[in-house]
Amino acid sequence: MPPSTQQLPVVLVLAGHDPSGGAGLIADSETIAASGGWAVTVPTALTAQNTRDVERVFPCRGEDMRAMALALDEFPVAAIKIGLIASLDSLDAVVDIVRRYPGVPLVLDPVLKSGGGTELYTTELIDACRERLLPLVDILTPNRYELAHLADETLDNDTDRAISLLSLGCQAVLVTGTDDPLPVTSTETVMHTLHTPDNGRQWHWPRLPDHYHGSGCTLASSLAARLACGESLIRACEQAQSFTWQALRHGWSPGDGQWLPRRFWNETIRSFSSE
Repeated sequence: MPPSTQQLPVVLVLAGHDPSGGAGLIADSETIAASGGWAVTVPTALTAQNTRDVERVFPCRGEDMRAMALALDEFPVAAIKIGLIASLDSLDAVVDIVRRYPGVPLVLDPVLKSGGGTELYTTELIDACRERLLPLVDILTPNRYELAHLADETLDNDTDRAISLLSLGCQAVLVTGTDDPLPVTSTETVMHTLHTPDNGRQWHWPRLPDHYHGSGCTLASSLAARLACGESLIRACEQAQSFTWQALRHGWSPGDGQWLPRRFWNETIRSFSSE
């Protein structure tokens, strides 16, 4: 099929812009392209950040976000990925935009804290997301810190926390263990756990030696791309984890901060090998 007529699975991304390219819209777009899709993007916030930490966040206006989303009506959106939401106004816009695509798989990466430790959500915003956005989500991809802060604070284990979020209407929760390994997990292993109303699934990956900026964005965006391509939830989770692990394994460090995933690592290898 000629490239001009080829149909690519489109993923609508609503997330923050990270100028370093490690996370945010740049990371999402790279990941979706490398995973076989086409990203169309609506920024929820601009940020001043680097590989060490987020310095400032500038939420986008909800009315601007709605206008940008409306302008994309020529694209047949096959999946949606949501990242950083920095204000109640932008949350209102995200909910409005998502409701325009009933039945389209929705992946939410709840960015509550930067890799450098800066808190990015208020309690009010977390409560609003739980009430208004989580019931629309097909799969949530929190790390263990995010899971604990999204769930009922009286719960003290990951399974009960995930079940409490499923009870809000979220269809599935993929808990990543990169940030805070469970005591039963080897320090050399990362365990990711999928919770659904019917069953669960666990995956184990060798723990890489460095600290990374944008691993959560990469996982959620790859997952959205694979769902847009028509993969089942289990298969999409497996493919997204494999892609993310390889992007991290081939990552690079531009300075003294966190390492950055390289989402086109295989293209780079082919490029050098052909010279």
